[in-house]
Amino acid sequence: MTPSTGGLALEIVVPVFNEEAVLESSITRLTEYLTHEMPSTWKITIADNASTDKTPVIAARLSEHLPNVEYRRLNVKGRGYALRDAWGASEAKVLAYLDVDLSTDLAALPPLVAPLLSGHSDISIGTRLGQNSRVSRGPKREFISRSYNFLLRRTMQVGFSDAQCGFKAIRADVAQRLLPHVEDNGWFFDTELLIIAERSGLRIHEIPVDWVDDPDSSVDIRKTALDDLRGMVRVGGSLVKGSIPVQAIYAELGRRPIVPPSRPSFFGQVIRFGLVGAVSTLAFALLYMVLQGPFGAQEANFLSLLLTAVGNTAANRRFTFGISGPEKLFTQQVQGLLVFMLAWGITSSSLLVLHSVNLDATASMELLTLTAANVVATLMRFVLLRIWVFRVRQKDERSAVLALRPVGQSVR
Repeated sequence: MTPSTGGLALEIVVPVFNEEAVLESSITRLTEYLTHEMPSTWKITIADNASTDKTPVIAARLSEHLPNVEYRRLNVKGRGYALRDAWGASEAKVLAYLDVDLSTDLAALPPLVAPLLSGHSDISIGTRLGQNSRVSRGPKREFISRSYNFLLRRTMQVGFSDAQCGFKAIRADVAQRLLPHVEDNGWFFDTELLIIAERSGLRIHEIPVDWVDDPDSSVDIRKTALDDLRGMVRVGGSLVKGSIPVQAIYAELGRRPIVPPSRPSFFGQVIRFGLVGAVSTLAFALLYMVLQGPFGAQEANFLSLLLTAVGNTAANRRFTFGISGPEKLFTQQVQGLLVFMLAWGITSSSLLVLHSVNLDATASMELLTLTAANVVATLMRFVLLRIWVFRVRQKDERSAVLALRPVGQSVR
């Protein structure tokens, strides 16, 4: 190992709870790998959160006999508690954590931490869902993982692909800024950390990993899934209320665009809105065909409309109205859904009004009514998106330009 200058470069935290069966072999294997393959200075911390088996005895022995291995114990259970405690006490430049079963191939460790040591990225995560990832696990866990991450991306509008892979790293200065705003201390801890990081404009680096499922895992999938869903609702509400200071974090640590995004002209917005609408219509049709079988017509219609509306709002935000960055992103998604519900109410109620006026309305009259209602609903959506959801005030545009200019340069 070649020591790096400037103190400890990397600390790897391994959270454990009742892991007497695998702890010694995993820590020994990890130590051997780091000794031969990691060029930077490193330390391993075994973070025991309230184990009741022989884990504390084994961990204490390992810390005495293996180089650069430390043992910390908390009397409270929770992966988030363990990581918060160990990361908070660390003096390393980069903080990482690995699952104790070492399901992820350790060959991915150097590329995981390299962009953080260089300052290129803020957080680095392994993904089991990348095109070049190689994963061995049962169909049930595969389905649950993909469904969870799909739901997370669609509801929270995040870009990272795999929130729950136990193979992550973060720069210490970034962790120090984000951790006070992460409320969960269980399995949702790192998902919440990633959501706040992305909303704050931080750069999240992903690497494909080789991953083999641990068949002896004691994780309660059902309880974890329900806790995660509750966590998403809670974090979403906090973002809407503004209780998480993503703008302050963005101003301090966020990656700003190289040039300010330009807002398209009114005519350009109309054209782009139409293109987004056409793509959304096609996406709705495809989703409806896929979901109709397992869910039924009404449920498939609602789910397809909901997913399409979320994607439509995101596309109109960036493409039609030229808005980028984390500011008001989640709030605008909620506003976009409200606008969508209003438009949906216009179209769905148009036939009710027609039949109340004319009980013998023909199919051609119904089609004409729906067409007229859709025109009105579309116009209403465009107007509300432009003047309410994605309204950009002149002072906000000036602030954005000022934030991107070097200190001391004025805007005329």
